Amino acid sequence: MGVAVLLGIGAALLWRHSSAPGNLTTGSYLSPRRALPDFSLIDQSGHAFGPQDLRGRWSFLYFGYTNCPDACPTTLTTLAALEKRLRASGAAVRPHVVFVSVDAKRDTPAQLAQFVPYFDPEFVGVTAASQPQIEDLARKLGVAVYLPTPNADGSYAVEHTGEILVVDPQGKLAAILTGPFTASALQLDFGRIVAGRG
Repeated sequence: MGVAVLLGIGAALLWRHSSAPGNLTTGSYLSPRRALPDFSLIDQSGHAFGPQDLRGRWSFLYFGYTNCPDACPTTLTTLAALEKRLRASGAAVRPHVVFVSVDAKRDTPAQLAQFVPYFDPEFVGVTAASQPQIEDLARKLGVAVYLPTPNADGSYAVEHTGEILVVDPQGKLAAILTGPFTASALQLDFGRIVAGRG
């Protein structure tokens, strides 16, 4: 747990160091916006998923895992409430929510296909072929991940930070949202980000 906290603080400081002061309720704009690193993941249907799949629309990337006891289900529930609000308001732009697993061993495409659409049928889950692969991507994006030694019964909890990364239609990181998250706050911030207000 201590290692994860230290990694999380380090990642947060890394991001904040080059983030422009923002007027977002839940986070900060990134200035300049940053191109995503190259990556090759697998979506819940078993298809390849890379940076090209994030271009042409706004996306929210959230790193977590399906066996997470609290933070991940809570955040996904909040994101689902956001989507519901945006649909009800007739919003012209809605974020494409991508749940990125930090537990490549257990979170197979089939597992993600059962878990992710439960929150919203349009959400997409992605995983990696190996744990080092997903940890490398997380590190490049400033997301801390710590996989502890499994317990005697084989169970384990993955420690990870809980930011939501906002990717613009050009495939660049536009903002990092750190919470606390509510559907109303996220709706307000997403509107500001899309409108370019900062």
